[in-house]
Formats: sequence, C-alpha cells, structure tokens
Amino acid sequence: MTVRFKWLEHGRGLPLPTRQSKGASGYDLAAAVAEGQTLVIAPGAFGLVPCGFALALPVGYEAQIRPRSGLAARLGVTVLNAPGTVDADYRGEVKAILVNHGTGPFEIRRGDRIAQMVIAAVPDIALVEVDELEETERGNGGFGSTGIS
Repeated sequence: MTVRFKWLEHGRGLPLPTRQSKGASGYDLAAAVAEGQTLVIAPGAFGLVPCGFALALPVGYEAQIRPRSGLAARLGVTVLNAPGTVDADYRGEVKAILVNHGTGPFEIRRGDRIAQMVIAAVPDIALVEVDELEETERGNGGFGSTGIS
C-alpha cells in the first residue's frame, strides 16, 4: 500500500517519518518548529506541535498519533488524546497534542522526534439496534471489575 505524502513549506528539510527498526509499528514524527525556535511545554501544560506535512490516506485507513515510549518513560511527555486520529478524508497538517506530566519544562526544537504515527485499517461496520444483548460472564461489570492481578 502507498500513502500520498506532502511536505508543507515549514516542514521541508525535515526527515521523512521513519520506522526506527524493521519490527517497529510506528513512524517517528519530527517537530516542524521554526529553525532557531524552541517550543516549551511547562509541567502540567499541553501544546500543539506541528509536523509539517499532510497525508492522503486510502479510505478504510487512519493514521494514529501515539506517544513515543521513551519520552513518556523518561520525561512524562505523552500524546494528550492518545491515540490522536488522522481520518482518511483529512488533508490538513498532521500535528501532535503533547502533554507534559513531568516535573520540568519540555523543550522541543526543529527535528526532535516527538510522537509516532501508526497507520491502521478501519473496518466498515454497521451498528444494528437491538432490544437485548447476549449475556457474558462479565456482564455489565465496569472499570476495575476484573481485578488488578
């Protein structure tokens, strides 16, 4: 499958989103912050980080914008709406909404790898309204109902 990719003017010169290993699912996304500028996300704050490109995904696919595990584990920085969704009919700039759960300011410079993008199939399903649902062992047990161990 191919996905059409277009650099926006402020993204030109950045590395193409790339998987960092053969088995990686996600394509690392670089920040399209202006050269010489620093975007700072304070502890407890969030910010919208431009990636400098747009996509034309095939119908039946989405791009999920996910956190980079290293940023989350080391610095407490993650994607606020994880995973963020880029729909097949969206043609605007891909951006990542990052939140800083860490204790210090998170500084972002041009080209920093700030998130990852996973392209996934989206099945075309039909919701069917019914009066009753089949019973299961769990039933309507909600959050935490299956225990913690």
